[in-house]
Amino acid sequence: MHKFNPDTLEAVTRLLKLPSEVVVTSHYNPDGDALGSSLALSMYLKEKGHKVSLILPNDFPDFLQWMPGVEDVVIYFHKSKTADELIANAAIIFCLDYNSIPRVNLFADRLFEAKAIKILIDHHLQPENHFDYSFSVITTSSTSELVFDFIEAMDDLSLLNRDMSVCLYVGIMTDTGSFSFACNYPHTYEVVSKLVQKGVDTEQVHRLVYDTYSEGRMRLLGFCLSERMIVLHETATAYIWLSKSDMERFGFKPGDTEGVVNYALSIKDISFAALFTEKSDRIRISFRSKGDFSVNNFAREHYQGGGHRNAAGGDSFEPMEKTLSGFVDLLSLYKEDLLKAARQSSTLNP
Repeated sequence: MHKFNPDTLEAVTRLLKLPSEVVVTSHYNPDGDALGSSLALSMYLKEKGHKVSLILPNDFPDFLQWMPGVEDVVIYFHKSKTADELIANAAIIFCLDYNSIPRVNLFADRLFEAKAIKILIDHHLQPENHFDYSFSVITTSSTSELVFDFIEAMDDLSLLNRDMSVCLYVGIMTDTGSFSFACNYPHTYEVVSKLVQKGVDTEQVHRLVYDTYSEGRMRLLGFCLSERMIVLHETATAYIWLSKSDMERFGFKPGDTEGVVNYALSIKDISFAALFTEKSDRIRISFRSKGDFSVNNFAREHYQGGGHRNAAGGDSFEPMEKTLSGFVDLLSLYKEDLLKAARQSSTLNP
């Protein structure tokens, strides 16, 4: 179990002893970890007698629609008035899988204004001081793993049922790329073992997440790789870009570009990959890297973003063409580090 601050744990334990109105929140464009950790925590808090509402800023991917409890999620984009009332009336607000309140985007102002006690559970680097209590552990696979640790630290594993366990497993599985990165910790596998003991069918969950893609999504992937991927061997970099018209052509739905950037990173001798997607008001960028090259630092320095060392995101407010040319120009500043990371990733560490 991760060692949380004992004073923080004691304070939150006291806080949760009496039934309260609780809101659970996660970040804009929720992924498997955001949804899985939030659903599981919501179910757990309901088991403890709290009145719980789960608010997400916008829709989550179609391939996660099967998850237990999704029918109770309040999507702010569709029900902002209801969500605003829930936030205003909450005594406690849990903030999951984000380290800065602006990451919720659509209702950030409401969170800043809320009088509720705010509790962070998150694994991203450099959390900001927006929260009353913080369970922040960056050396962990996912926020879902931290939610498990939180429930365990509260001495409540007896309340952990199959539905909660399935949600936590989805979060861990998706945030580690099916256990291919950010999971080189024995504790992660100990947690997964306990989730399996609670009834998680790992093969079935994997199929439900990864084998239910739409035809449009598969054709979009093919288009990305054949028409929109640029490989720059001289800087060990590959990137993919998509315009709004590209996405409309393939009937784009939220989540359809999930994992696409990893295909660019899977090329031999490539240590840095990026995916640029055109939104109505910005270019959204996903970064991935191998070895010691920190895309968290790169995103923070140049694209008002951040995340993990090897997985991060950011935004550009320039047109696509200018965004791409600017990105390529930046690569020369990092050439030595990128080539070094590529060499590191092609050998077994001693």
